[in-house]
Amino acid sequence: MAQIDAFFLLMEEKGASDLHLVAGRQPTLRINGDIERIQYDSLENVALTKMLYEITAEEKIKNFEQTGDVDFVYEIPGKGRFRANYFKHTRGIASVFRSIPKTIPDIDYLGLPLLTKDLAMLPRGLVLVTGPTGSGKSTTLAAIIDYANRKRKDHIITIEDPVEFVHSSRLCIVEHREVGIHTRSFKIALRSALREDPDIILVGEMRDYETIALAIEAANTGHLVFSTLHTASAAKTVDRIVEVFPADQQNQIRSSLADSLCAVLSQILFKRTDRPGRIPALEIMLGTIAVRNQIREKKTKLLPGTIQASPEMVLMDDAIKNLYQRRRVTQEEAYSKINNKDLIPMPKTLKFSRLQRNLE
Repeated sequence: MAQIDAFFLLMEEKGASDLHLVAGRQPTLRINGDIERIQYDSLENVALTKMLYEITAEEKIKNFEQTGDVDFVYEIPGKGRFRANYFKHTRGIASVFRSIPKTIPDIDYLGLPLLTKDLAMLPRGLVLVTGPTGSGKSTTLAAIIDYANRKRKDHIITIEDPVEFVHSSRLCIVEHREVGIHTRSFKIALRSALREDPDIILVGEMRDYETIALAIEAANTGHLVFSTLHTASAAKTVDRIVEVFPADQQNQIRSSLADSLCAVLSQILFKRTDRPGRIPALEIMLGTIAVRNQIREKKTKLLPGTIQASPEMVLMDDAIKNLYQRRRVTQEEAYSKINNKDLIPMPKTLKFSRLQRNLE
């Protein structure tokens, strides 16, 4: 048993989502969104480096020492899997470990809308799940892929860095490829995937315009493509994709994106009040005729109004308000994250909320 495993066992005991080990500081856990210190001495850089290197492959150590950061998955057989990130900072080495659930979460258990089941059954197109780091994008996609795996008879290829949720082949054949181990990059793996007879392709993250272009091409040539972006809303997702491309290619990519886009799910996580854990608020934009026309015509500023006017789509503010009205989240947290503060009464207990309101 590696020395660091004691921290992972504590994570499981406390129900923590993340473990932070940073040279010069006490270890900390993230529990239901909050950082909590572990009663442990501050970590000395040499000792922490030795502890971390004990569970790290030589190739990953070499990569980390050359570049200053590295990602991989660490597994304790029979106990759990953890997504690891190492990075360097002013006091030495630091690391963050994200706990990967032992079982793939169910769409209903996560509180996702029934629409996500329909997305898993689409014959083709592009589906994007967006949100800030730690908003549960990978978990949402894992639940959707799991549903497809149980209901369809198809070939699924995932391309990730690193592979997080491992899907056993059920009705589908599922194959996982990890960047840095099974392929050199997302774009190379995606280009190769187009020759590997896939029906569904999961691209862990669209990091550059070449990967985005290939994902859109795959969606337009008869494949169902899922991926993620670090954007806060559906409209910003469209703008982010287009802006990645050189100016002389942006009109073409707008047209291709409009043709391929089936849905954008933008999500934020909240602490649940009805039971332990967290629940997502989802903005939902579907690739309707109106949405596609606005993308082609550079009218993304109109997308929020189109979303709000449709009974099938949901704006983020309305999703947050709905969670608050159903008493799934606290008034304080809902108010702090909603954009239009007039939709929720200002909590008397929320400090500085008037200042926040003026700044926003």
